[in-house]
Amino acid sequence: MTEHPFLSVRGIRKSFGDVEVLHGVDLDVAAGSVLALLGENGAGKSTLVRVIAGDLHPDAGEIALDGTPHDVRDVATARRLGIRLIYQEISDAPPLSVAENIVLGAWPTRHGFVRNGETRATARKVLDSLGVNLPLDSPVGSLRLGERQTVEIARALAGQGRCLIFDEPTAALSDAETERLFEVINGLRERGVAILYITHRLDEVFRLADEVCVLRDGHIVLHERVSAVGKDQVVEAMVGRTVEQRGRGREVPAATGDQPAMVALERASSGDAFTDVDLAVRPGEIVTLYGKVGSGASEVAEAIFGMHPVDRGTLTVGGRRTRFRHPADAIAAGVGCLPGDRQREAMFRSRSVAENLAAPSWGGIARARAFVTRGSEAVAYRRWHDALGIRSRDDPEQQIWTLSGGNQQKVVLGRWLERGSRVLVLVEPTRGVDVGARQEIYRAIRSLAERGSAVVVATSDYEDVIELADRAIVMVRGRTVAELTGEAVVVEALTQAAGGVIND
Repeated sequence: MTEHPFLSVRGIRKSFGDVEVLHGVDLDVAAGSVLALLGENGAGKSTLVRVIAGDLHPDAGEIALDGTPHDVRDVATARRLGIRLIYQEISDAPPLSVAENIVLGAWPTRHGFVRNGETRATARKVLDSLGVNLPLDSPVGSLRLGERQTVEIARALAGQGRCLIFDEPTAALSDAETERLFEVINGLRERGVAILYITHRLDEVFRLADEVCVLRDGHIVLHERVSAVGKDQVVEAMVGRTVEQRGRGREVPAATGDQPAMVALERASSGDAFTDVDLAVRPGEIVTLYGKVGSGASEVAEAIFGMHPVDRGTLTVGGRRTRFRHPADAIAAGVGCLPGDRQREAMFRSRSVAENLAAPSWGGIARARAFVTRGSEAVAYRRWHDALGIRSRDDPEQQIWTLSGGNQQKVVLGRWLERGSRVLVLVEPTRGVDVGARQEIYRAIRSLAERGSAVVVATSDYEDVIELADRAIVMVRGRTVAELTGEAVVVEALTQAAGGVIND
């Protein structure tokens, strides 16, 4: 389909052990175009782009650039050929400065010494092109998640990239940062750069891409001009079936409104993160905190889990006023949390799925059985494997990092079901999760509420709010600016409120 492709891959195959993940994939990306690559988690997208970027070597197949075949044997070779991959999961060096991270792997040197002035100049030039003002000398680990993602993008743009691969680049960006990224991508397209764009957000596909390609179970099942397909057709190609878009179909039990709040904040403040927040969530209720990066929504949710101090005001859990000094205090009080950065804050990457699910319940398991065994962890894991629809080998010893992002999320949700937590705090629960897995996670969250848990969801994705919220609280610059219920929870009202101005 693609005329005059700059990047062309033919017959790419890749296996891990006895399992073949890519089954002879063909793909073309034209210079000066954006190809959106879609597929469920586990479809093979990440494996394919890692092959193209030299991070993995294919078992068979050919990669050609501008008509010339190349043996892309490693990342250095790919970079020399002009291929840059921006990974979905942040891969920065937290102790190094913003400027140093932007030139990471391509240090400007003279006589063996790093030229700090040139490092700063290069970093500033790239950030200016993105319309971003970040402190060049600050450790990148001190930045917010969205800002760190921006540094990742800046690093990819610092070289003379001829083919850029974006893997979920907007997952942690604000609306303004996303708009600026789209401007940059359009500018790169005009300069003839070939762009492969991985996303789970269909609105981005139809706004940005020239062509769309769907990968399912290691096969290309759809490749069309964006103008020639509709959203339903793309979704069905991704999941192999019609996906039921339920929306906010759950009715909150009438008795819920008469029950005391399971968790409440009253005029609560935490440093510069949020101020004078009132929040009350009753058993069986899902309350969403909606706001973009920097709104304070995620910080309010994290404060309930002891990740941020409540400096002023009160926090009440289970009818008792409390101050959590540490997440361990919150867990002991019956609060569970799915953090926004699951890789760094939620998972033990080198451990099994059973260990990850059972971890908060080790004390109870040990008391019941005198000590924790792999068998007792396996029992806990199997209790929730089918209930949450976790797609894995059904092997409790399988390492969690081998699961797709959506299934990793389900394992973390399962740990709080096993723990019996009555308050659940979920931060960006569908970030980096595909369409099919989103619906499964939504069902799991609704199930948590139906079991009587009080659920707080902090999100920058309006789809999460539309699908889940019994009440939606909108936050801007650390303050609540609107509360929506019932039929008022619509996209237009959410985006209007989130873009509003606070009258101090």
